[in-house]
Amino acid sequence: MENKARLTGLAKKLVQANLFAEEKAAGALEQSNRKHMHFVAYLVENKIATAQEIAELGSLEFGAPLLDLSTIDMDVIPKELIKERLMTQHNALPLFKRGKRLYVAVSDPTNLQALDEFKFHSGLNTEAIIVPQDQLTQLIEKVINVTTSKFEGLEDTDLDNLDISSGDELEESEESGANSDDAPIVRFINKILLDSINNNVSDIHFEPYEKKYRVRVRQDGILREMAHPPANLASRLAARLKVMSRLDISEKRLPQDGRFKMKLSRNRAIDFRISTLPTLYGEKIVLRILDPNNAQLGIDALGYDPVQKEQFLTAIQKPQGMVLVTGPTGSGKTVSLYTALNILNTDEVNISTAEDPVEINVPGVNQVNVSHKAGLSFATALHSFLRQDPDIIMVGEIRDLETAEIAVKAAQTGHLVLSTLHTNSAAETLMRMINMGVPAFNLATSVILIIAQRLARRLCPHCKKIAVLPKASLVELGFQESEIDSLVIYEPVGCEKCTQGYKGRVGIYEVLPISEETARIIMSGGNAIDIAAQAQTEGLLNLRQSGLQKIKDGMTSISEVMRVTKE
Repeated sequence: MENKARLTGLAKKLVQANLFAEEKAAGALEQSNRKHMHFVAYLVENKIATAQEIAELGSLEFGAPLLDLSTIDMDVIPKELIKERLMTQHNALPLFKRGKRLYVAVSDPTNLQALDEFKFHSGLNTEAIIVPQDQLTQLIEKVINVTTSKFEGLEDTDLDNLDISSGDELEESEESGANSDDAPIVRFINKILLDSINNNVSDIHFEPYEKKYRVRVRQDGILREMAHPPANLASRLAARLKVMSRLDISEKRLPQDGRFKMKLSRNRAIDFRISTLPTLYGEKIVLRILDPNNAQLGIDALGYDPVQKEQFLTAIQKPQGMVLVTGPTGSGKTVSLYTALNILNTDEVNISTAEDPVEINVPGVNQVNVSHKAGLSFATALHSFLRQDPDIIMVGEIRDLETAEIAVKAAQTGHLVLSTLHTNSAAETLMRMINMGVPAFNLATSVILIIAQRLARRLCPHCKKIAVLPKASLVELGFQESEIDSLVIYEPVGCEKCTQGYKGRVGIYEVLPISEETARIIMSGGNAIDIAAQAQTEGLLNLRQSGLQKIKDGMTSISEVMRVTKE
């Protein structure tokens, strides 16, 4: 009888509806109070009742409207009323305004304290809308991540105390501390950085415009909006980012470049490369996230098929010669090179790299940051490397004839040289170097392998579905008629565990070993078309064919392969 006296409100209604026994309800109330949890959240988390059951009963018994939050438009949520402390403390979320009335999403219709708090802070009359607890939790987290609530009420001390250090040894300027105590700005930026790391983002764009400011992130190769802080905070956001990387905060008319490091734990630190650019309405700032873990994935995680993997490993184990990796910006060239370096990095070899800038620190490798201001170019670094008894040399990019000639000479004189170029295909890489002025004979005798690559988004394994396409369309794409009947092709759908039906990326490669016949074509003045035709004769896959294989393996979709391999 004592339990009956304690049960009131929603708990009493749930017992009367026979969702669970009276003793269980009393125990749940006691445990939720002890753990400082909301009663409904405790019931759902411990699977005593489902979120939908509680919401439907609450709506029926207390006469409040029931809403499916998956249908809500984020744009209607009144951002000026979003306060993280109130939402998490009261398990409630202001959804929309109608005149002088504010509608608040709650999972417990007897949560009058939440309605009173929001009424006090908004000056509006409040009305409850019943929603399932699981949907409410997810939407509150989403709102906190994508709205300006990060500027109000953030009390997570970890965001204030992240270990961030400059990437260089320049002393902090006198002005750099001007905004360092701007706690809301500091917490906002730290939250953006942490969320980006957790979501495997590669780049973060801070973009000021006349009437708005947006933060976008590149996730799986595609840009998407992450947050919309107020436009009047543009200069303070820029100043904080420049302070973190020891840039001159008083210089707003010229581009600047720098880097900083965020230490997440004793064993893990993330490097950020920063670039500022003056625009009409302030400085656009782009951060490139350089996670050392990405360079230690291992060759099996990169997506080579077995033949391509064997060709790659064979080439980098040779004592001399040049291995070139080509592709557009963001196609994973750096990860491929660092994967090779990690395989080769032993105590028996001397490895030196020239990079602009050094993206990932690798213990045991002598890494040089190219600095054109100081007169240290790729060519200058290469000259020095050759006087320091090298075994393996990595050049970040071959951009000019002088660098190309020294790299070729090194490859011909007993060194393994790894480098990158920006070309569309493996065959075009050779023509690019010939057009730079490198003699065809030198290329034919020094280059041993060329890899052209792209990164395609990987289909989410949880929601991908089988696509039905006309046979003629599949043949037109490049599939063989004989394989179409047994072909299973998937397309993206989209779920809570992915972004637009994709999660992660997989490499698509064109691997071209320089055979004797290919070398003869080069020396006889053949062009990229001749070299590509010879590669097909030798049974090598071009980028499109490699992409089709990934489609057949169920890794990616037709639309994604078409996007990254279009001519």
